[in-house]
Amino acid sequence: MAGETGPAMGGTAMAWSIADVARMSGVTSRTLRHYDEIGLLPPAWIGSNGHRYYEEAELLRLQQILLMRELDLGLREIQAVLDSRIDQVAVLREHHQRLLAERDRLETLTRTVGRTIAELEENKDKGDMAKINRPENLFEGFEHSDHDAEARERWPKQWEQSRRAVEAMTPEAMERWQREVTAQMIRFAEFMVAGTPVTDPAVQAEVDAHYRGVCGFWTPNAAAYKGLGRTYADDPQFRANYDKIADGLAEYQRDAMTVYADARLS
Repeated sequence: MAGETGPAMGGTAMAWSIADVARMSGVTSRTLRHYDEIGLLPPAWIGSNGHRYYEEAELLRLQQILLMRELDLGLREIQAVLDSRIDQVAVLREHHQRLLAERDRLETLTRTVGRTIAELEENKDKGDMAKINRPENLFEGFEHSDHDAEARERWPKQWEQSRRAVEAMTPEAMERWQREVTAQMIRFAEFMVAGTPVTDPAVQAEVDAHYRGVCGFWTPNAAAYKGLGRTYADDPQFRANYDKIADGLAEYQRDAMTVYADARLS
């Protein structure tokens, strides 16, 4: 029988102590014990010394748990997936495809930011005013969908108001607006990643800026503004744009907009 660390033999299978698994995976022993307590990751067996031991099957299950945690699934969702007895290779293949997509997203954003930095530095070296030669490059990788017909049907007055506002914008004004939309999404993402509650005054100040920006096109009441937030989260193409900044961002902004609407627009 092995002690607290080092591989042990459980029958004919190799097993590792909870301390070994924590060291290999980066998951704390406390978290592993919690996973055991909720039935998410029971050990293969418990030694006479009371220590938990994990075999290869448990290590593979832990890898799947960590992959799904990276994809922002909750523990209950993860357990439901693992307990559904879906083919393990098929599950891993799906995770692999999502990770590849995330890699591609980050590579696109890296190229976009790198190109912007290079152009700004080049102009600075020349003593020119900071400018972007091709402003459309700032938004590479963002998908834009045409919701014109749906909006016209659901909110005809607001649609007409928005249409007139867009038509009145100069190309320079449109470019400034696109820059601010992107910058604002990034600011919301920074709040989300930092764990800032949507009720925080700083987040709500950003929502107020967002609302005032929307009012430049149409003026939503509380219900309409909350509906706009739900559209960000529920519409696949809107959501894809937010996911290119950070997973979960659409839901975070939706929740922040709901708080704002209830407090300021009701």
